[in-house]
Amino acid sequence: MDEQPETLVEFPCDFMIKAMGKSNPQFHESVVTIIKQHDETFSADKIVTRESKKGTFVSVTFHVYVENKPQLDAIYQNLTDSEHVLWSM
Repeated sequence: MDEQPETLVEFPCDFMIKAMGKSNPQFHESVVTIIKQHDETFSADKIVTRESKKGTFVSVTFHVYVENKPQLDAIYQNLTDSEHVLWSM
């Protein structure tokens, strides 16, 4: 019997991630720092930002180059661990 793959994503690839936090410079800096730890080629100009209606929250969407599932898992774990990130997907 064939085993099911652990993920449907084919690595390496550019992977889109979205994160949300309070609208402040620390959130943006935190996300950029986390991504650069995992993708040295990442450039902050690749981030698309959208503020909430009242400007209290901001979401960022970006593509990061990932080589394998453990790297992608580590990115999500670092985002989750950040005090500035409310959620990521």
